[in-house]
Amino acid sequence: MSTPIVIDCDPGHDDAIAILLALASPEVELRGIVTVAGNQTVDKTTRNALKVLELAGRADIPVVSGADAPLRRPLRTAPHVHGESGLDGPDLPEPSTEPSRDDPAEWLEPGVVLVPTGPLTNVARLVERGVAIERIVWMGGAIGEGNITPAAEFNAFVDPEAAAIVFGSGVPITMIGLDVTHKALFTREHADRLRGRGSAGRVVAELSDFFQVFHERRYGFDGSPIHDAMAVAHVIDPTLVTTVHCNVGIETSSRLCDGRTVVDRWLVTGGPRNAHVGVDVDAPRFLELLIERIATLP
Repeated sequence: MSTPIVIDCDPGHDDAIAILLALASPEVELRGIVTVAGNQTVDKTTRNALKVLELAGRADIPVVSGADAPLRRPLRTAPHVHGESGLDGPDLPEPSTEPSRDDPAEWLEPGVVLVPTGPLTNVARLVERGVAIERIVWMGGAIGEGNITPAAEFNAFVDPEAAAIVFGSGVPITMIGLDVTHKALFTREHADRLRGRGSAGRVVAELSDFFQVFHERRYGFDGSPIHDAMAVAHVIDPTLVTTVHCNVGIETSSRLCDGRTVVDRWLVTGGPRNAHVGVDVDAPRFLELLIERIATLP
Protein backbone atom coordinates (compact mmCIF):
# COMPACT_ATOMS: atom_id res chain seq x y z
CA MET A 1 0.00 0.00 0.00
CA SER A 2 1.23 3.49 -0.79
CA THR A 3 1.56 6.20 1.84
CA PRO A 4 -0.50 9.33 1.12
CA ILE A 5 1.55 12.52 1.38
CA VAL A 6 1.05 16.27 1.13
CA ILE A 7 4.07 18.34 0.12
CA ASP A 8 4.37 21.89 1.50
CA CYS A 9 7.09 23.59 -0.52
CA ASP A 10 8.70 26.67 -2.07
CA PRO A 11 9.97 25.47 -5.49
CA GLY A 12 13.06 25.81 -5.73
CA HIS A 13 15.19 23.39 -7.75
CA ASP A 14 15.32 20.69 -5.08
CA ASP A 15 11.61 21.10 -4.27
CA ALA A 16 10.78 20.52 -7.94
CA ILE A 17 12.87 17.34 -7.99
CA ALA A 18 11.21 16.21 -4.74
CA ILE A 19 7.77 16.58 -6.38
CA LEU A 20 8.90 14.58 -9.41
CA LEU A 21 10.34 11.85 -7.17
CA ALA A 22 7.01 11.58 -5.37
CA LEU A 23 5.11 11.34 -8.66
CA ALA A 24 7.45 8.61 -9.90
CA SER A 25 7.27 6.45 -6.76
CA PRO A 26 4.46 3.93 -6.18
CA GLU A 27 5.27 3.85 -2.44
CA VAL A 28 3.69 7.30 -2.01
CA GLU A 29 0.53 8.97 -3.28
CA LEU A 30 0.78 12.76 -3.66
CA ARG A 31 -2.59 14.13 -2.50
CA GLY A 32 -1.79 17.81 -2.97
CA ILE A 33 0.79 20.58 -2.79
CA VAL A 34 0.77 23.71 -0.65
CA THR A 35 3.17 26.50 -1.52
CA VAL A 36 4.88 28.97 0.77
CA ALA A 37 7.11 32.00 0.36
CA GLY A 38 10.75 31.05 0.86
CA ASN A 39 13.12 30.42 -2.02
CA GLN A 40 11.00 32.95 -3.88
CA THR A 41 7.76 34.86 -3.35
CA VAL A 42 4.63 32.75 -3.06
CA ASP A 43 3.27 33.81 -6.44
CA LYS A 44 6.46 32.45 -8.06
CA THR A 45 6.62 29.26 -5.96
CA THR A 46 2.96 28.53 -6.73
CA ARG A 47 3.52 29.00 -10.44
CA ASN A 48 6.58 26.78 -10.24
CA ALA A 49 4.64 23.98 -8.53
CA LEU A 50 1.97 24.15 -11.25
CA LYS A 51 4.67 24.03 -13.95
CA VAL A 52 6.28 20.92 -12.44
CA LEU A 53 2.94 19.11 -12.32
CA GLU A 54 2.28 20.16 -15.92
CA LEU A 55 5.66 18.75 -16.94
CA ALA A 56 4.81 15.40 -15.35
CA GLY A 57 1.31 15.26 -16.83
CA ARG A 58 -0.25 15.51 -13.36
CA ALA A 59 -2.11 18.80 -13.49
CA ASP A 60 -4.94 16.94 -11.73
CA ILE A 61 -3.11 17.29 -8.40
CA PRO A 62 -4.32 20.40 -6.54
CA VAL A 63 -1.94 23.21 -5.63
CA VAL A 64 -2.94 25.66 -2.91
CA SER A 65 -1.14 28.98 -2.56
CA GLY A 66 -0.16 29.38 1.09
CA ALA A 67 1.58 32.00 3.22
CA ASP A 68 3.16 34.94 1.44
CA ALA A 69 5.35 35.94 4.40
CA PRO A 70 6.71 34.50 7.65
CA LEU A 71 4.60 34.73 10.79
CA ARG A 72 6.35 37.74 12.30
CA ARG A 73 9.25 38.69 10.02
CA PRO A 74 9.85 40.19 6.61
CA LEU A 75 10.39 37.64 3.87
CA ARG A 76 13.95 36.73 2.85
CA THR A 77 14.27 34.85 -0.42
CA ALA A 78 17.16 33.06 -2.17
CA PRO A 79 17.55 34.32 -5.75
CA HIS A 80 21.31 33.84 -5.40
CA VAL A 81 20.66 30.08 -5.26
CA HIS A 82 17.50 29.54 -7.34
CA GLY A 83 17.39 32.56 -9.65
CA GLU A 84 14.73 35.21 -10.08
CA SER A 85 12.06 32.73 -11.14
CA GLY A 86 12.92 30.28 -8.37
CA LEU A 87 13.48 27.63 -11.08
CA ASP A 88 16.03 29.22 -13.36
CA GLY A 89 17.64 26.93 -15.92
CA PRO A 90 15.24 24.77 -17.91
CA ASP A 91 12.23 25.77 -19.97
CA LEU A 92 9.11 24.49 -18.24
CA PRO A 93 5.62 24.22 -19.72
CA GLU A 94 3.05 26.86 -18.88
CA PRO A 95 0.42 25.68 -16.38
CA SER A 96 -2.97 24.66 -17.75
CA THR A 97 -4.61 24.97 -14.32
CA GLU A 98 -5.06 27.58 -11.62
CA PRO A 99 -4.36 27.27 -7.88
CA SER A 100 -7.00 25.36 -5.95
CA ARG A 101 -9.31 26.87 -3.33
CA ASP A 102 -9.14 23.69 -1.22
CA ASP A 103 -8.38 23.87 2.49
CA PRO A 104 -5.24 21.74 2.88
CA ALA A 105 -6.40 20.75 6.35
CA GLU A 106 -8.99 18.56 4.64
CA TRP A 107 -6.21 16.56 2.97
CA LEU A 108 -4.61 15.62 6.29
CA GLU A 109 -6.78 12.66 7.18
CA PRO A 110 -5.33 9.83 9.31
CA GLY A 111 -2.40 8.13 7.62
CA VAL A 112 -1.30 11.16 5.60
CA VAL A 113 2.32 12.28 6.05
CA LEU A 114 2.98 16.02 5.70
CA VAL A 115 6.30 16.66 3.94
CA PRO A 116 7.35 20.32 4.26
CA THR A 117 10.42 21.28 2.25
CA GLY A 118 10.40 25.03 2.91
CA PRO A 119 9.81 27.40 5.81
CA LEU A 120 7.23 26.02 8.25
CA THR A 121 4.83 28.97 8.10
CA ASN A 122 1.87 27.05 6.68
CA VAL A 123 2.44 24.14 9.04
CA ALA A 124 2.54 26.45 12.09
CA ARG A 125 -0.77 27.96 10.99
CA LEU A 126 -2.30 24.48 10.81
CA VAL A 127 -1.00 23.73 14.30
CA GLU A 128 -2.46 26.98 15.62
CA ARG A 129 -5.82 26.06 14.05
CA GLY A 130 -5.77 22.76 15.93
CA VAL A 131 -5.61 20.68 12.74
CA ALA A 132 -4.68 17.07 13.46
CA ILE A 133 -1.37 16.19 11.77
CA GLU A 134 -0.30 12.58 12.10
CA ARG A 135 3.36 12.93 11.10
CA ILE A 136 5.77 15.47 9.61
CA VAL A 137 8.95 14.79 7.62
CA TRP A 138 10.64 18.18 7.21
CA MET A 139 13.64 19.09 5.12
CA GLY A 140 15.23 21.81 7.18
CA GLY A 141 17.56 22.61 10.01
CA ALA A 142 20.98 21.21 10.82
CA ILE A 143 22.99 19.93 13.74
CA GLY A 144 26.37 21.38 12.92
CA GLU A 145 26.27 23.93 10.12
CA GLY A 146 24.32 26.64 8.35
CA ASN A 147 23.83 27.56 4.73
CA ILE A 148 22.33 31.06 5.00
CA THR A 149 24.26 32.13 8.12
CA PRO A 150 27.12 30.35 9.88
CA ALA A 151 24.56 29.00 12.36
CA ALA A 152 21.28 28.55 10.48
CA GLU A 153 19.80 26.52 7.65
CA PHE A 154 17.65 28.56 5.24
CA ASN A 155 14.20 27.04 5.88
CA ALA A 156 14.58 27.45 9.64
CA PHE A 157 16.09 30.91 9.30
CA VAL A 158 13.27 32.34 7.16
CA ASP A 159 10.60 31.64 9.80
CA PRO A 160 12.08 30.43 13.09
CA GLU A 161 8.93 31.37 15.02
CA ALA A 162 6.96 28.97 12.84
CA ALA A 163 9.57 26.25 13.36
CA ALA A 164 9.37 26.78 17.14
CA ILE A 165 5.59 26.32 17.04
CA VAL A 166 5.84 23.13 15.01
CA PHE A 167 8.61 21.57 17.09
CA GLY A 168 6.67 22.41 20.23
CA SER A 169 3.41 20.96 18.94
CA GLY A 170 3.83 17.33 19.96
CA VAL A 171 3.39 16.16 16.35
CA PRO A 172 5.91 13.41 15.49
CA ILE A 173 8.63 15.07 13.40
CA THR A 174 11.54 13.73 11.39
CA MET A 175 14.11 16.41 10.53
CA ILE A 176 16.16 15.86 7.37
CA GLY A 177 18.83 18.53 7.72
CA LEU A 178 22.04 19.64 6.08
CA ASP A 179 24.03 17.06 8.02
CA VAL A 180 22.61 14.32 5.78
CA THR A 181 21.69 16.18 2.59
CA HIS A 182 25.28 17.41 2.14
CA LYS A 183 26.47 13.79 2.21
CA ALA A 184 24.65 12.91 -1.04
CA LEU A 185 25.81 15.01 -3.98
CA PHE A 186 24.12 14.81 -7.37
CA THR A 187 26.98 15.23 -9.83
CA ARG A 188 27.20 16.12 -13.51
CA GLU A 189 27.59 12.40 -14.21
CA HIS A 190 24.28 11.73 -12.47
CA ALA A 191 22.65 14.53 -14.46
CA ASP A 192 23.96 13.12 -17.72
CA ARG A 193 22.33 9.76 -16.98
CA LEU A 194 18.95 11.54 -16.99
CA ARG A 195 19.53 14.08 -19.75
CA GLY A 196 18.18 11.87 -22.52
CA ARG A 197 15.49 10.12 -20.47
CA GLY A 198 12.33 11.99 -21.42
CA SER A 199 11.18 15.51 -20.66
CA ALA A 200 11.33 15.10 -16.88
CA GLY A 201 14.83 13.62 -17.03
CA ARG A 202 16.04 16.48 -19.21
CA VAL A 203 14.51 19.08 -16.89
CA VAL A 204 16.06 17.49 -13.79
CA ALA A 205 19.46 17.46 -15.53
CA GLU A 206 19.09 21.15 -16.44
CA LEU A 207 17.90 22.03 -12.94
CA SER A 208 21.01 20.30 -11.62
CA ASP A 209 23.24 22.18 -14.08
CA PHE A 210 22.02 25.52 -12.70
CA PHE A 211 21.90 24.43 -9.04
CA GLN A 212 25.38 22.96 -9.11
CA VAL A 213 27.05 26.23 -10.09
CA PHE A 214 26.11 27.74 -6.73
CA HIS A 215 27.39 24.74 -4.78
CA GLU A 216 30.66 24.65 -6.69
CA ARG A 217 31.29 28.32 -5.96
CA ARG A 218 30.11 28.35 -2.34
CA TYR A 219 31.34 24.99 -1.07
CA GLY A 220 33.72 23.62 -3.68
CA PHE A 221 31.38 20.63 -4.05
CA ASP A 222 31.58 18.47 -7.19
CA GLY A 223 27.80 18.08 -7.10
CA SER A 224 24.71 19.57 -5.51
CA PRO A 225 22.68 18.25 -2.57
CA ILE A 226 19.07 17.60 -3.64
CA HIS A 227 17.94 18.46 -0.12
CA ASP A 228 14.17 18.24 -0.46
CA ALA A 229 14.09 15.00 -2.42
CA MET A 230 15.69 13.28 0.56
CA ALA A 231 12.66 14.05 2.71
CA VAL A 232 10.39 12.38 0.15
CA ALA A 233 12.87 9.51 -0.20
CA HIS A 234 12.75 8.96 3.57
CA VAL A 235 8.99 8.37 3.33
CA ILE A 236 9.53 6.03 0.37
CA ASP A 237 12.26 4.06 2.16
CA PRO A 238 12.84 4.87 5.85
CA THR A 239 16.03 2.79 5.87
CA LEU A 240 17.88 5.36 3.71
CA VAL A 241 18.42 7.82 6.57
CA THR A 242 19.68 7.01 10.06
CA THR A 243 18.06 9.16 12.74
CA VAL A 244 18.42 9.83 16.45
CA HIS A 245 15.47 10.61 18.71
CA CYS A 246 16.28 13.74 20.70
CA ASN A 247 15.26 17.27 21.63
CA VAL A 248 15.33 20.10 19.08
CA GLY A 249 14.91 23.73 20.10
CA ILE A 250 14.67 26.69 17.74
CA GLU A 251 16.61 29.90 18.38
CA THR A 252 14.46 32.96 17.70
CA SER A 253 16.25 35.83 19.43
CA SER A 254 20.01 35.50 19.05
CA ARG A 255 22.23 38.05 17.32
CA LEU A 256 24.61 35.38 16.04
CA CYS A 257 22.50 32.22 15.99
CA ASP A 258 19.01 33.34 14.96
CA GLY A 259 17.15 30.49 13.27
CA ARG A 260 19.46 27.75 14.50
CA THR A 261 17.96 24.34 15.15
CA VAL A 262 19.61 23.43 18.46
CA VAL A 263 19.82 19.63 18.36
CA ASP A 264 20.50 17.95 21.70
CA ARG A 265 21.88 14.80 20.11
CA TRP A 266 23.61 13.71 23.32
CA LEU A 267 20.60 14.39 25.60
CA VAL A 268 22.39 16.81 27.90
CA THR A 269 19.48 19.20 28.51
CA GLY A 270 16.82 16.78 29.66
CA GLY A 271 14.41 18.31 27.15
CA PRO A 272 11.64 16.18 25.64
CA ARG A 273 12.55 14.04 22.66
CA ASN A 274 10.45 15.92 20.11
CA ALA A 275 12.13 14.92 16.84
CA HIS A 276 13.92 12.17 14.96
CA VAL A 277 16.95 13.90 13.45
CA GLY A 278 18.88 12.59 10.46
CA VAL A 279 22.55 11.89 11.18
CA ASP A 280 23.60 9.66 8.27
CA VAL A 281 22.37 8.57 4.83
CA ASP A 282 23.07 5.76 2.41
CA ALA A 283 24.04 8.25 -0.29
CA PRO A 284 24.64 5.83 -3.20
CA ARG A 285 21.27 4.17 -2.65
CA PHE A 286 19.45 7.52 -2.38
CA LEU A 287 21.03 8.84 -5.57
CA GLU A 288 20.25 5.65 -7.49
CA LEU A 289 16.64 5.80 -6.30
CA LEU A 290 16.39 9.37 -7.51
CA ILE A 291 17.80 8.59 -10.96
CA GLU A 292 15.88 5.36 -11.46
CA ARG A 293 12.52 6.87 -10.48
CA ILE A 294 12.88 10.13 -12.44
CA ALA A 295 13.84 8.10 -15.53
CA THR A 296 10.43 6.38 -15.45
CA LEU A 297 8.44 9.60 -15.81
CA PRO A 298 6.86 10.21 -19.23
